[in-house]
Amino acid sequence: MKVNELRDMSDEQLGLTLKETAESLFRLRLQSQTEKLNAPSELKRHRRLIAQVKTIHRERELKAAAK
Repeated sequence: MKVNELRDMSDEQLGLTLKETAESLFRLRLQSQTEKLNAPSELKRHRRLIAQVKTIHRERELKAAAK
């Protein structure tokens, strides 16, 4: 998912994306510990997406506080 797509999302959509991605990352971590992953790069992609969503959320908080 591109950063511009994330910025166009509402706060509710961002929260839902964050929740889904965190759950998926949890499942991938369990899978990596118990069996071999098909695509180990998915771990990195999910961590990056979580960081992007949290960054956008924080930017919105700071912008709202500045007003």
